[in-house]
Amino acid sequence: MISIFVVFAGFIIGLGAVTVIDTLGFLGRKSNYWTETTIRAHKVTKPLIWIGMFVVLLGYALLLADQYITKGQFTISLLVIIVMILNGAYLSFSVSPELLKREAEGKISEILSENLQKKITVSFVVSFLTWWGLLVLTIYRIFI
Repeated sequence: MISIFVVFAGFIIGLGAVTVIDTLGFLGRKSNYWTETTIRAHKVTKPLIWIGMFVVLLGYALLLADQYITKGQFTISLLVIIVMILNGAYLSFSVSPELLKREAEGKISEILSENLQKKITVSFVVSFLTWWGLLVLTIYRIFI
């Protein structure tokens, strides 16, 4: 039961933060107010997403050890987690510094360029699909 708790705790932390920043990012596409709010909030959500991701990974390792899932199921989940990590690294080390730079330059409430919005949108779609997809797979594997 501890392994199940750990994996779902990771989802609550990570997916909760993803949902918040995705919603704010969507609102910020055309609004100066929500652009500023999103840039400020991402400094809080970014570490929570990373914490959640690693707690989910730990939970999956425990699920494997407790034999709730097979090695094959673990491998598939690990591939999804790798995509999540690569996407998170792109957002953390490419997009986030651009947002922080805008804040330092006093441009925090200006609408983001179309190019930057497209990059963020693609990344958010990947993030949304991988987090929710992995959650659905996890529920399916544990309870069905």
